[in-house]
Amino acid sequence: MPDVIERELTIGNRLGLHARASARLVQVLAGYRSNATLIAKGREVNAKSIMGVMLLAAGPGTSVLLRVDGVDETAAAAAVADLFERKFDEDA
Repeated sequence: MPDVIERELTIGNRLGLHARASARLVQVLAGYRSNATLIAKGREVNAKSIMGVMLLAAGPGTSVLLRVDGVDETAAAAAVADLFERKFDEDA
């Protein structure tokens, strides 16, 4: 099993990690068994917890570090990176 995967991601949607975007992130990660952590602004939270993700209060343009560890970490990290690239499917 590979080591922990870390990816630097930037929040590109207009509203940042508000409720809907946080829910989408948690929903994407729910399909994976790996542990996922988001780190931003000196805080580290469980990326599978909607309350944790919202506690980051990460606005547009914020840089976050995604850390994924587990049996399907590669696929989980790719899915999250894709969601960030798609701006959480919110902005046209």
